[in-house]
Amino acid sequence: QLQLVESGGGLVQAGGSLRLSCAASGETRRIYIMGWFRQAPGKEREFVARITWSGGVAYYLDSVKGRFTISKDNAKNTVVLQMNSLKPEDTAVYYCVAGDYGSSRSDPPYWGQGTQVTVSS
Repeated sequence: QLQLVESGGGLVQAGGSLRLSCAASGETRRIYIMGWFRQAPGKEREFVARITWSGGVAYYLDSVKGRFTISKDNAKNTVVLQMNSLKPEDTAVYYCVAGDYGSSRSDPPYWGQGTQVTVSS
């Protein structure tokens, strides 16, 4: 099993920045990708960003490209989402996710408990 614990959410004004961290523990050797999803009230859950664990290839939701950056620290089994130029529409609960090789990219098998990000206008 793999456990994921997020930190770093909070309240920020539009245009501000937040940094989300996610620490993985347990069977970390299983990790092939790590990333972030989010879900706003009344909306579908959506993919935000992911990064491959060995090659460090990053993928982003179009609406966050140029504003969000995902990075990883393999030694610490940690993934970070740096969010800049935040907009009110970024308000959501952000979930850290992880998957092993071959697992679904749209519904990864491992999820954190979520952290709230609120952007005020």
